[in-house]
Amino acid sequence: MRILGIDPGIAIAGFGFIDKEGSRITPVQFGSIQTEAGTDPGLRLKQVYEAAVQLIDTYKPEAMAVEKLFFNRNVTTAFTVGQARGVIILAAVQAGIPVAEYTPLQVKQAVVGYGNAEKKQVQEMVRIFLKLQAAPKPDDVADALAVAICHAHSCTLTQKLNGAFKS
Repeated sequence: MRILGIDPGIAIAGFGFIDKEGSRITPVQFGSIQTEAGTDPGLRLKQVYEAAVQLIDTYKPEAMAVEKLFFNRNVTTAFTVGQARGVIILAAVQAGIPVAEYTPLQVKQAVVGYGNAEKKQVQEMVRIFLKLQAAPKPDDVADALAVAICHAHSCTLTQKLNGAFKS
């Protein structure tokens, strides 16, 4: 199964594609979609959407996992991130890709085993899980890969539970 993990943002949206075969998780491609500050917000959203469509067309994921929004400070930032998140989810839905959502707490628990883990801990565990030389940069990319890993673990658990209930 190929999974696309997304850490949404209007300035920087991290993405990470991983393949899950049995219990093995391998990186396929990762990076970020970046838009320039000062550009019209509508144009920035169009750029994010078009980049997401192109990534989906190129790497053909079977599932997308997106980080849920959690903001306790800047409401304006929450709105723009939510808009970027929306156009990315739209790109997946238009391609027929199921979308799963995870809170930052769920992602940290799945990747580090501790819901209050620091960013550095998450980045290091992503590096270890994917056998990378260094943690992906910027942080948004490591976060996107962490969301994809979270979904891979969640899928495994769901498949095991479904098998147990079918007996």
